[in-house]
Amino acid sequence: MRMNIRNTGLNEFGFTYCIFMKAIISAFYIMVLIPGLFAQQIPELKKFKSFISGEVLVYQIRYGFIHGGEASASLNLVKHNGKTAYHARVIAQSKGVADKLFSVRDIYESYFDPSTCLPYKAIRNIKEGNYRYYNEVFYSHQDSTLYSQRSDSVFKVPANILDMVSTLYYIRSVNMEKLNKGGAIEVITFFGDEIFPFKIRYTGKEDVKTKFGTINCHRFDPVVEPGRIFKSEDDMTIWISNDQNLVPVLIKFDMWVGSVKCELDSYTNLKYKIQFK
Repeated sequence: MRMNIRNTGLNEFGFTYCIFMKAIISAFYIMVLIPGLFAQQIPELKKFKSFISGEVLVYQIRYGFIHGGEASASLNLVKHNGKTAYHARVIAQSKGVADKLFSVRDIYESYFDPSTCLPYKAIRNIKEGNYRYYNEVFYSHQDSTLYSQRSDSVFKVPANILDMVSTLYYIRSVNMEKLNKGGAIEVITFFGDEIFPFKIRYTGKEDVKTKFGTINCHRFDPVVEPGRIFKSEDDMTIWISNDQNLVPVLIKFDMWVGSVKCELDSYTNLKYKIQFK
């Protein structure tokens, strides 16, 4: 994902915070995208999903001593154009002093198929400082095309393409028992009227200490793009609970400006009881 930092007239700390907010928003959506296509390797999905209607996950976002904001993901079963669909809504917003420095309220929504996690419709509603952006994207998987409302354009896309939010639930649907250490999950996504690949490497299992207790997790290291935000392609790590829920527990960025953490703060209506050590 291109991180275009606009000139907001902030001091050095405010500029650093602006970079920080851009990064943690990408962190919560579980993807940093690198242009260029590769052959998509479709992982095996579980027969039964790890989530149900009514699930809500809330995360606290921290940059050192700064409580930068909050992110949440809610999921509900709805009817969309006569079809049963999941409606997922992801919100990232700044809080407290951080909100006064650079206000962020970004909302991403997806309507997707409950079995395949392939999206029917995606909504992106961005409010960052004085910047505003709104778009709706409509997917037609039968003929591998989609329509972007903002640019009034039709795109020919690869089969099984996902949006940002459906990717989160797609990963949670992967049969982790079929993953080998050193392997990867690879998918194709659409964002900002461009096609992007997404590669997330599996590096095994680790214990993660949380406010709820210690949780054994699958560790993933997404491939990120070195540059203004990251020093190397290995500077992002995601821990997903090693149980039937497959909940993202912790996301960590090691950036030029410091370390950023996105930590699970609360959860509601999980499908299964979360497992602690």
